[in-house]
Amino acid sequence: MAEILSKIEKTKYRLADSIKDCMKNRPVDKITVQNIVDGCGMTRQTFYRNFKDKYDLINWYFDKLVLESFRQIGVEKTVCQSLCEKFEFIKKEKVFFTEAFRSDDYNSLKEHDFELIMGFYTELLTRKRQEPLSENMEFLLEMYCRGSVFMTVKWVLSGMKQSPAEMAQSLTNAMPPGLALVFSEAGLV
Repeated sequence: MAEILSKIEKTKYRLADSIKDCMKNRPVDKITVQNIVDGCGMTRQTFYRNFKDKYDLINWYFDKLVLESFRQIGVEKTVCQSLCEKFEFIKKEKVFFTEAFRSDDYNSLKEHDFELIMGFYTELLTRKRQEPLSENMEFLLEMYCRGSVFMTVKWVLSGMKQSPAEMAQSLTNAMPPGLALVFSEAGLV
């Protein structure tokens, strides 16, 4: 079974490397699945066995790069430390993220990033506090997560002038006071 997973993972990474190469020459919205499979010597059938579309591939790669740092929030790292790692990953893969964040498709990385962090923070806070979030807290969290994604996209598309650490600190400082209190009480900041 491990050998099969390894082969599947290798296939997915080959497809990710191919789309990254394609992004060097054209915007995501102009890249076709055929371009991706031609770039790595695979078939369209192989692509569609692994991903539903190019945005699904982009979102999978994003998850691989970012999720590990977020899993450590409240365990070994604070929100700010994990955000810093996320921005380090983004900066390291600058071409990929610049092109991926330019797309406004329904399945874009922007919406995926929002859904990922909203779900992650909701689950983390609910687990740490051992109670569901109030309606007001859900509102604050959604506003914060949407704002965080917007500012992340702006940071990427404007050339990443702030360092990853500065960007992480800015997003942590921008947390609404009521939400910051809940994160603090849960030992996350």
